[in-house]
Amino acid sequence: MTTTTRLDRSFGRQQVGIDERKSRIRRVFEAVAPRYDLMNDLMSFGIHRLWKHTLRRRCRAFAGTVVDLAGGTGDIARRLVRDDRHVTVCDPSMAMMQAGRRITDRRIAWLAGEADALPFADASVDLLVVSFGLRNATRLGAALTEIHRVLKPGGRFVCLEFSRPHWWLAPFYDTYSWLVIPRLGAAVARAPIAYQYLVESIRRFPDQRGFAALIGERGFSAVRWENLSFGIACLHFAERPLES
Repeated sequence: MTTTTRLDRSFGRQQVGIDERKSRIRRVFEAVAPRYDLMNDLMSFGIHRLWKHTLRRRCRAFAGTVVDLAGGTGDIARRLVRDDRHVTVCDPSMAMMQAGRRITDRRIAWLAGEADALPFADASVDLLVVSFGLRNATRLGAALTEIHRVLKPGGRFVCLEFSRPHWWLAPFYDTYSWLVIPRLGAAVARAPIAYQYLVESIRRFPDQRGFAALIGERGFSAVRWENLSFGIACLHFAERPLES
């Protein structure tokens, strides 16, 4: 089993210790929290909303206890609220949760917690989703192990993350990512370093096949993925086996 990934000791292109990685990522989200949702709309031309709508549809069959891990401003959690669900946003950044929390969010619980040390009991969660957040976990492998631990046997894990686009799209995507996104971050969020990190962290995250392999190593079954927008984003699916 792989115990570490190249993400675990990196901050973008820089090699850093695990504690330094955690500290820097925390500062990134403190900086971007006030305009995080606006930047998502601008960077993706609103297409992230379609990706998240697809995530919601793929989760229709699951009720009960739902955790939106690295849920930040609650963008995904609001899409998942239903009468037959108890939805909790779990995120290490108080700044992100405070930026997104609304008076109308009475059906959503908010809880501070790290992905590699989840504040949930063993086998207590029916559905755990994470959207564009797992590559910011301090230790990716440990986070996957924790997700497996808290899921009930038969529980579902769904991860929406940036990935590798088709070959013909990659040159255009790379040009846009490196030249436009950091400048948008500087102009709109006043945080160019944060959005430079965003682009670099996407490149360091495993591709579709590589991430699926990491998920499988943690004991999950029914591992598969679904490309969105020609692979710019990807939905990963897995389950905790019934016998585990």
